[in-house]
Amino acid sequence: MSQPPAARACCTPSAPAGPGPVPLPPPPTAPQPPAHPEVALPGGVFAMGDAFGEGYPADGETPVHEVELAPFTIDTEPVTTARFAAFVEATGHRTDAERAGSSAVFHLFALAGPADVLGRSPAAPWWVEVRGADWRHPFGPLGDAEDLRDHPVVHVSHRDALAYCHWAGRRLPTEAEWEYAARGPLAGRRYAWGDELRPDGAHRCRIWQGRFPDLPTGEDGWYATAPVGHYPPNGFGLVDVAGNVWEWCADRFDPAYYARSPRFDPRGPGEEEAAGAGHGRRVLRGGSYLCHDSYCNRYRVAARTGNTPDSTSGNCGFRTVAR
Repeated sequence: MSQPPAARACCTPSAPAGPGPVPLPPPPTAPQPPAHPEVALPGGVFAMGDAFGEGYPADGETPVHEVELAPFTIDTEPVTTARFAAFVEATGHRTDAERAGSSAVFHLFALAGPADVLGRSPAAPWWVEVRGADWRHPFGPLGDAEDLRDHPVVHVSHRDALAYCHWAGRRLPTEAEWEYAARGPLAGRRYAWGDELRPDGAHRCRIWQGRFPDLPTGEDGWYATAPVGHYPPNGFGLVDVAGNVWEWCADRFDPAYYARSPRFDPRGPGEEEAAGAGHGRRVLRGGSYLCHDSYCNRYRVAARTGNTPDSTSGNCGFRTVAR
């Protein structure tokens, strides 16, 4: 099975040439960074990768390989809009989307006048570039995030996520740490809760319901993001490791990396290794509210994709790890 041209763009569209690197914020001053709900994990050995052969070959989810991790502490939930707002208030940080003046929004959810809809993604026309869309205005300039403070922050680039981590004294998880934490104590399962998408008919994650891309049904009460923790946690106490928003990881993306990944604490390919295969992309994990099995089943726990570090969209956020 070859990967269809829109398979990656459907998830997180890549940014056009941006305004340049985001400067790191100053070290923390008052107010102090907010506390992060987190869990300490023991580490150990687990089987990483797709044991079901269900991933896109171009994503590089195989071969399944054993990984051994040292203990680490990870957020139980993605960074919320409220926590990101505290970071911006303390540092004055301007995100990549704010500096560029626009970001990608799903076409049905855009809150913008016609003049502010700047175009559609050629590979995935359900993505529109909206002037004024950013973390404060997730759907465009005619709306705001005031009622979404307990939702995952969106329209943050990999560079913005690193800036937040620098301020908060934390870091992004490695891809191996993310998958280990997302799997919880269940070994080799398709999802973080088992092998059935909807056990007993219950929704276990915020993914697309209805006909994609033009008829959402909102069966679970939501259309875009849901508040963090709306769905049950996995066996390690983490929520939203499937759906809701894509989450940036620290690693550079290379579809061929698993074949040469070290057993102990892998951290992704080096810059020169990844430059050709990954084209400078960084790993994204977990899927989002736009995933649907009719075209993109990346809410599986082994699923992975990548995007350029300056890319932003209305379905991309992050969680952090304690240093």
